[in-house]
Amino acid sequence: MAQNTWSIVQQGNSGIIPLELINLTPTLALMYDRPYTNPLKLPNGESAWAGLWHFDTNTATPLEIQTNSFCASGGFISNGTHVAVGGQPVDDIPGWGNATDGRMGVRLFGPCTSADGTGPGCTVFEDPETLHLVVTRWYPTALRIADGSLFIIGGSDILTTFNAADIAQNNYEFFPPRKGEEGTVRPSKFLEDTLPANLFPRGMVLPSGNVLIIANNQSVIYDIETDTELLRLPELPNGVRIGVPFDGFAQLLPLSPPLYEPAVIACGGSNKPDTITLEEMSVNDVATTQCQRITLTAAGVAAGWEIDHLPDPRVMAETVMLPSGDIYIVNGAHTGYSGYPSVGDSGATGTNAANPATQGIMYKSTLPLGQRITQVGIPTSPIPRMYHSAATLTAKGNIMVAASNPHPFVLEADNNPNNLSFPSEYRVEYFNPDFITNNSPRPVISKSPSQLAFNANGTLTVTIPASLAAGELQVSLMDMGFVTHGWHAGQRLVFLEHSLSGSTLTITAPPNGNIYAPGPGWIYVVADGVWSEGVQIMIGDGGAPPRPAQGVPVTITSL
Repeated sequence: MAQNTWSIVQQGNSGIIPLELINLTPTLALMYDRPYTNPLKLPNGESAWAGLWHFDTNTATPLEIQTNSFCASGGFISNGTHVAVGGQPVDDIPGWGNATDGRMGVRLFGPCTSADGTGPGCTVFEDPETLHLVVTRWYPTALRIADGSLFIIGGSDILTTFNAADIAQNNYEFFPPRKGEEGTVRPSKFLEDTLPANLFPRGMVLPSGNVLIIANNQSVIYDIETDTELLRLPELPNGVRIGVPFDGFAQLLPLSPPLYEPAVIACGGSNKPDTITLEEMSVNDVATTQCQRITLTAAGVAAGWEIDHLPDPRVMAETVMLPSGDIYIVNGAHTGYSGYPSVGDSGATGTNAANPATQGIMYKSTLPLGQRITQVGIPTSPIPRMYHSAATLTAKGNIMVAASNPHPFVLEADNNPNNLSFPSEYRVEYFNPDFITNNSPRPVISKSPSQLAFNANGTLTVTIPASLAAGELQVSLMDMGFVTHGWHAGQRLVFLEHSLSGSTLTITAPPNGNIYAPGPGWIYVVADGVWSEGVQIMIGDGGAPPRPAQGVPVTITSL
């Protein structure tokens, strides 16, 4: 498999700070911000804090919403509707307009099927009086699970650098609520134990249907159906912490048939103690290079965390899963912490971090220890992407990178009298693999099913260039996740069983909703490391959650 060389091109202006970025369709991405004095305006002249990004024109159009969507989470549910949950209360600062408290917010979008985002379903629906969470949540995590609903984890009542017992939401809930659990939450001992660094918990649904949750320096495997902590994993080695504000990254690695054996990486962050005070913290505290990996089987957990190292320290970095199964690590800094300016020496710069990490890293998950991590062929961006940056894979097969604003206001580069660091960033970049840059031959999907039942076969019409035909053929089913704050909640890649005969590619859908939860996804065909453009597909029956069990059980080794 050839090593791709990447390049960067700047195209367009996002109009808002899209610190929450969701790939909707081949032509549209959904963007959420906080109410600022953004340049993107609503029809009434007020600044927008939500919008659509148009991939075909590299322009943004505003969306009207009611609640403050800042620091939310979310995901698609089984009928294709996108749901964003939680947010921030309203502060009395310029630009807030008519925003209302978003901490219990539920924002529904779509399904939107029009290419230009103007048709039915292409607006945000809210009804805060009757459609809301059970409790207030700022910095939660939401994951789509096997019944097509969202499992919502943790958060806080208010904006804070460290979480605390008197403000923490150390509990779980579901959207829509589970029968018999309406108006209630499930207390979490694990979240209690991981204070004060348990905001935006890194949660991942395992092929067993259980959920792995990583917070602070600890991890647990939780059984949703019995509301039981099944297993606490060994702590992250050498005192490393990845929870907010130490802010390392974590990612479930690709799942492959027949066993769909899960492994996860947790990298970067800090080895400072969680008893450190804000006054003791510095924007120049060096993050860690440590990158640990564990296989979530009985044997894998017994073996413990396998330690690797990034080429340089990383905080606030994020992972973009590529259709080949490689992971592009982008954005963030080499020193400091996440959060608005609050550490001991943040006053001079107006930020909690310094020394931007402008060159990405590639993680090759199938290679042996010591060979997985490289910067060969990875370019350097001229734009610092600090706190509140975002990146996502697109249908075209490149990476959209946007946003950055470590300040609680819009800081214009040409209106910065206090010479604060890292002005608010609206420029959009695309990171392109060389086969896109050079318009080289790549696989083409010319026909594909719009929906596929679990464990069912479907056919695609494809063209595989002769220059790639001798290489490995892969078919990737992907969920690009809810992107925010360096965390891609729900990002997932499942390799599909397949066979090729001429131009007919027969694929088999995942066997059940534990392997890939019912709902929308993207299919890419990869030949010798070069991937096609993505096509959308609905997996499962497309009904609203909760869905009954679909597909068939399979033998797995996952905990």
